[in-house]
Amino acid sequence: MGREMSQQEVVRELKESGGGISQSYLSQIESGARPHLTNASRLVLARFFKVHPGYLVDDPDGYHGELTSDLRAMEGQLAPWLVNAAEHFANDPEVRHALVQVARHTDTRKCLVLLGAILEMPDLMDRLHDVLKPNGGALAARRAAGRKPAGANS
Repeated sequence: MGREMSQQEVVRELKESGGGISQSYLSQIESGARPHLTNASRLVLARFFKVHPGYLVDDPDGYHGELTSDLRAMEGQLAPWLVNAAEHFANDPEVRHALVQVARHTDTRKCLVLLGAILEMPDLMDRLHDVLKPNGGALAARRAAGRKPAGANS
């Protein structure tokens, strides 16, 4: 209609479209005196107003429409998750050990964030690995290929 409708107009239009809601029931819904709709009433109103029926229902306490998480609550779950993941690396003791070390650290989240920052820096991971694990990984592969380690001056 392009304008606000009175309750009587809404009730009349609903009856014409096959839905039956009384004006007093509609008034109770609008005023908040009837906080819960029956499923039938919700479907009639949703069809009339051309909205999803869920639009006519209040969200429960603590509900957020966007995907969010409380990282502090998740931190308590990180350590068991990492220990569980470590069990899947029985054939790779270094990876298993690293996962357990992160899980045992007092700030597991900070360890993972730091790892993410290291991976964002070009060549930093290889340089750190060369310094911290000089007998394996990238340094050994470079030496075998006859190349200088990253950051080495000629």
